[in-house]
Amino acid sequence: MVIIIDKRDRAEIFRSRLQDGMAQAGITQSALARQAQVDRSTLSQLIKDDGARLPNGQLLAACAAVLGVSADWLLGLSDRPEQAQDLLTNAVSMTQAPRALVDEQIFAWHQEAEGYKIRHVPAGLPDMLKTDDILRWEYAPSLGKTTEQAMGASNDRLEWMRSARSDYEIAIPLNEIESFAHGDGSYRDLSPALRKPQLEKFRDLHAQLYPALRLHLFDQRKLYSAPVTVFGPLLAVIYIGQNYLVFRDTERVAAITAHFDALVRAASVSQRDIGAYFDRLIAKTG
Repeated sequence: MVIIIDKRDRAEIFRSRLQDGMAQAGITQSALARQAQVDRSTLSQLIKDDGARLPNGQLLAACAAVLGVSADWLLGLSDRPEQAQDLLTNAVSMTQAPRALVDEQIFAWHQEAEGYKIRHVPAGLPDMLKTDDILRWEYAPSLGKTTEQAMGASNDRLEWMRSARSDYEIAIPLNEIESFAHGDGSYRDLSPALRKPQLEKFRDLHAQLYPALRLHLFDQRKLYSAPVTVFGPLLAVIYIGQNYLVFRDTERVAAITAHFDALVRAASVSQRDIGAYFDRLIAKTG
């Protein structure tokens, strides 16, 4: 909804914020006039006038540039004083991604989003739903002794969800689940004795925790998704390998949330059929 502000009120906001900007920048009225290349008397009249007078576009832009704030903030159109490039810098960041999700940043994001729904598309199978044997098999080659940390982090996030601090929706490509069940591709060396308990855990956790946990199985041939996690309305994180690309601006978080919702709508297995689907896979596994 667009809120219309009276011109006199807008002018009052401008005068107040212009003076606040000068105070924060430690700059005098004379210095501002000099650096903005405007006549000192013109600036003085704007500040002292208690009417509806507003600066022209050129003067507004010059003052904003000198003070390091946005013109929208000076006019009361934004509550954020940062300029556009600074807003973008704050809205998008990149953080290092360890091989296992054991870093404090991941847990901090979960804590920040406590009470909000968390939507997740894993890079493979979701760590928080894996058995210890599968975690050990997956992480031992790269982590060695620290595999136990990966297992601890996985269990911590599962317990976080069990405590109902946040609901989880996890979208997994069908081909990833079926490749695992059949022992194909990267899972070819994984014995049925390890694969079967994992499939049972998927089935059982979904039955125990639904609706706090929802699994959505989608056909990646029809709709592709990169690994991504959306922490409520607060931030969205895309996993790109050795780093996470983090978005905090409302527009991008909403766009990535809409992408996840499209995966949910495209799910090939309904929520009520998840148990039966895993039963069929388990029956064919070893």
